Amino acid sequence: MTEMADRSRDWLAQAEQDLQAAASLAQAGHHEWACFVCQQAAEKAVKAVHLARGQESWGHRVARLLEELRDAPADLIEIGRSLDAFYIPTRYPNGHPEGAPFEQYGPLQSGEARRLARQVVDHARSHVP
Repeated sequence: MTEMADRSRDWLAQAEQDLQAAASLAQAGHHEWACFVCQQAAEKAVKAVHLARGQESWGHRVARLLEELRDAPADLIEIGRSLDAFYIPTRYPNGHPEGAPFEQYGPLQSGEARRLARQVVDHARSHVP
């Protein structure tokens, strides 16, 4: 069996780039997309840790990906749960009882999403060589 190249730093670099994109999206008033991109940044950061440990990871739920690390702090898993709430409803009108996603999110939500995603990315950085 061939050993796969460690791409963990690439995943972490993209997570950082995603956080920058989220800030730009929020500044432009696209808070729903900023929230979604924050969830994506956290997902990529956690996948970077899995890769750094030689583990494969599947799926998009940040909380589950963190749980599968087996040593993630409980508060970080809770942060993952909060970010996971931005995965679908930020993009699809049927994710809310009425209205388009862009009508559901504002600076409060995108600011909190960026703050939470930053914590996940910082945690991942300390676990990716």
